[in-house]
Amino acid sequence: MTDTVTDRFLRYVVVDTQSDPTSNTQPSTEKQRNLGRILVDELLAIGLTDAHLDEHGYVYATIHSNVDKPVPVICFCSHMDTAPDFTGTNVKPQVLRDYRGGDIRLIGDPQQVIRVEEHPALRDQIGNDIITSDGTTLLGADDKAGLAEIVAAAQYLVDNPDISHGTIKLLFTTDEEIGRGVDKVDLKKLGAQFAYTVDGETAGHIEDETFSADGVEVLIQGVAIHPGFALGKMENAIKIAGAIIHRLPKDIAPETTSGRDGFIHPTGVSGSMDKASLGFIIRDFDEAGLAVKETMLEGIVKDVMAAYPGSSYTFTVKHQYRNMKTVLDGHPEIVDHAVEAIRRAGMTPVRGSIRGGTDGSRLSFKGLPCANLFAGGHAFHSPLEWVSRQDMERAVKTLVELAKIWAERA
Repeated sequence: MTDTVTDRFLRYVVVDTQSDPTSNTQPSTEKQRNLGRILVDELLAIGLTDAHLDEHGYVYATIHSNVDKPVPVICFCSHMDTAPDFTGTNVKPQVLRDYRGGDIRLIGDPQQVIRVEEHPALRDQIGNDIITSDGTTLLGADDKAGLAEIVAAAQYLVDNPDISHGTIKLLFTTDEEIGRGVDKVDLKKLGAQFAYTVDGETAGHIEDETFSADGVEVLIQGVAIHPGFALGKMENAIKIAGAIIHRLPKDIAPETTSGRDGFIHPTGVSGSMDKASLGFIIRDFDEAGLAVKETMLEGIVKDVMAAYPGSSYTFTVKHQYRNMKTVLDGHPEIVDHAVEAIRRAGMTPVRGSIRGGTDGSRLSFKGLPCANLFAGGHAFHSPLEWVSRQDMERAVKTLVELAKIWAERA
């Protein structure tokens, strides 16, 4: 178990699997299938004979039950894609063995430094082996750490048939980072009753709550005219868009909020004098909070537009995902079993909330209640991303213990 999870992780991260939000295909990038094929080969090699890659790029596999009593079928899930926020091409993983503390300067770009002051979780890693990129790419621990941990746990269970467990389904998804991770999942084929995404951060953490999320698109129709004849007539859509952005409340933004505070976040702006488009994401742990923020944003748009009587706008809200806690509260055993597994794996369990979403959010509302387990990575979506070998090993042990607990308590 010790070497396997790290070896697998180092193999997976060098495969470029960034998803593409501008693509309309599933998967959004064909290169995600490259990792999918590797995963299928490895799962077949350890004895999961039904492992396969489907037409949407998903990987399915089964660890069959070895007990003669009914046990709820559980699923372990991770995603294969990495975020489009920062390049994932030509990843060069670096292993810093026996970390002795202090800042970590990345060799490919000395300007990239993982500073202890900004990453206090490093203080808990003294003596551990830290894996980073070289600073010119992201690492891909989100969520290739989860993939490696699930495959390593599967191998451990197969290699140790004396460990009693029920049927365990494995699901590796595409396009999670662009919000489409479970769009094409066949839940009937999967056949699980409960699930865990292995996509969290700090070792020992389990999360049963996410943001609720909407997207908003604002389209502005301005008044275009030749600049030489524009006096009293032109209404520049670019300037209107800029005025809206300028009016956004600074205390309701990702960079100024934490804990259970939600935010309004502009994600894109484009346009010309004639037309402009603004994209926003709205986040809050409560749906009522989403509605308040959406009303606030539209109020800002209306106020700005009042100064441009010849122009018009549309304001479109798009449902994204909802807080999975409303589903998980009806199935407390999902979290209770995970808390015990984390404890048996030698850690102090920490229950928390995700300031974001996972495949588990949407799986829960599609009828597969799903909590989120730690994978051990930190500083996701950036060149400062890192994970420790020991935390990945703890995740493997947690998954093995979790399989045992579901069988024991069935």
